[in-house]
Amino acid sequence: MTTMISEVYEAFREAGVSEEKSRRAAEAMSAESIATKGDIRAIERRFDWVDGKLKRVKWMLALIITVEALPFVKALFAH
Repeated sequence: MTTMISEVYEAFREAGVSEEKSRRAAEAMSAESIATKGDIRAIERRFDWVDGKLKRVKWMLALIITVEALPFVKALFAH
């Protein structure tokens, strides 16, 4: 069963919108289909966590590349 926001439905009805369109609009705006501020904050926290992990991986990769490339650079300038 689809839920709807009765205040939205009533506002549309008072504005002269047909019953069917008012009902569908109110159902579309129900809490089941709209992200709340809490939902958005949770997603932002998850992105922050992923961003932190990605930064660490970049530093590790840079360190590995440096350690692996250093002998080659040293060999080039040794002669």
